[in-house]
Amino acid sequence: MGLNETPGGERTHIGFFGIRNAGKSSLVNRITGQDLSVVSDVKGTTTDPVKKSMELLPLGPVVIIDTPGFDDDGKLGSERVKKTKDILNTCDIAVLVTDAEAGITDTDKELLNLIKEREIPYLIVFNKTDIASNESVPKDAVSVSSLTGEGIDTLKERLASKLPQKQEKRLAGDLVKQGDLCILVCPIDESAPKGRLILPQQLAIRDLMDSGAIPLICRDTELKTVLDKQGIRPALVITDSQAFKKVSAEVTDDIPLTSFSILMARYKGFLETAINGVSAIKDLEDKDRVLMAEGCTHHRQCNDIGTVKIPAWLRAYTGKDLLIETCSGNDFPTDLTPYKIVIHCGGCMLTENTVRARMESAKKQKVPFTNYGIVIAFMTGILERSLRIIPSIHSLLTEEKDGQA
Repeated sequence: MGLNETPGGERTHIGFFGIRNAGKSSLVNRITGQDLSVVSDVKGTTTDPVKKSMELLPLGPVVIIDTPGFDDDGKLGSERVKKTKDILNTCDIAVLVTDAEAGITDTDKELLNLIKEREIPYLIVFNKTDIASNESVPKDAVSVSSLTGEGIDTLKERLASKLPQKQEKRLAGDLVKQGDLCILVCPIDESAPKGRLILPQQLAIRDLMDSGAIPLICRDTELKTVLDKQGIRPALVITDSQAFKKVSAEVTDDIPLTSFSILMARYKGFLETAINGVSAIKDLEDKDRVLMAEGCTHHRQCNDIGTVKIPAWLRAYTGKDLLIETCSGNDFPTDLTPYKIVIHCGGCMLTENTVRARMESAKKQKVPFTNYGIVIAFMTGILERSLRIIPSIHSLLTEEKDGQA
C-alpha cells in the first residue's frame, strides 16, 4: 500500500444486498461508473462478493461491495448466503436493492432484519423504475434506474447522509505533546515486507506528525545506539510486539513503552476486552484448542509471528501441549465454542465493524478474546508497563490487581 492511499480498513464500506436479479450488479456498475460486476439476465450471476476501492463523491474513499443474491438455493447457495452475512459485518452502510415491480419480498424483510440487528445505517432502493413503478415505495426509499441513471445522484447524496458520525480516533498522537520525541522500533527481519513499513507503523508516523510530535524510526538492533546518543530522551517508545522483551530491557522503566499492536487494539475499540481475555492463557491445559486469527492474507515466512512465533511462545510459557489453529482474511469461524481463547492480530486491515463483530461473537459464546500484542506483553511480564501510557486502561488493570489482592 502506498503512503498516499487510504487503507482499506479506514474506508467507508458500502454493501449492496438483495435477491437475485434485483439489479444489484447493474446498480453498482452505474454508481461506480465501471464494469465492476458481471451483469446478466440469468439469476445468480454474482457468485462471490465483489469489492472495489475507489473515491466516490460526495462520500470520499469507499469500498463498494456487490453481493450474491440472498435467495440463492442449493449447497453453493447456502455458502453464498453465509458470505453475504459475513459481508454485513464489515459494512458501514447497507443498501437493500429491490425490484420496483416485485416490491419488498419476504427475503428482503429477512435481510432488513439482519441489517437492523447489526445496527447498520441503511437505504432501501427500488430499482428498474424505467420499466416498472411501485406506488408503495416507502417514504425513506430511493427510486432509481440503473439503465437510464435516473435517481443515481440522489442515491449518492442519500448515501453520504448515512455516513456514521464517528468520533475522531487517534492511534498515538493524543498520548504525547507537540515537540515530543517518539521512537518507533521497527524490526527488519525475514518476515518484514520488503521495501516498506507495515500499516500500523505508517499510521503511527502520520498520527504523531499530525500532533506535532517528532517520530524517530529505528530497528531494534540500533535502539541502544539511539538511546545512548546525547540529548535523546523519548516521551514514548512504540515497538513491534515481537521485539517487546529486547526493547523493554533497553528502555529504562521511567520511559513509557507500548506496542503497535496494543495501540491498534485501542484504535479498533477492543483493547479492554483484549486485556480482560488474556488471563485465560494461565488456565490452558493439554489439548486445549487456541485460535490464532489474522485479518489479512499474506505469504507466510518461515518465522511468521502468528503461525510460528506466538504458538511456540505459548507452548513454552504454559508448558502445555496446545492444539493451535489459524484462520486468516474473512475465514473467521462462526462457532468459537471449541476454543479456549481467540488471539487476534491488531486488525489493521479490517474495518472497526469487522473487528467488533468478531469480538462480540466471542463474548456471546463466552470465549476469551485478546490480541497479539497483549499476549506477548503478558507472557514477557510487561503488560502493566505497556499500558501506563493509556491512563484509562491502565487504571482498570491496576484496579483488577488490587481486587485480586
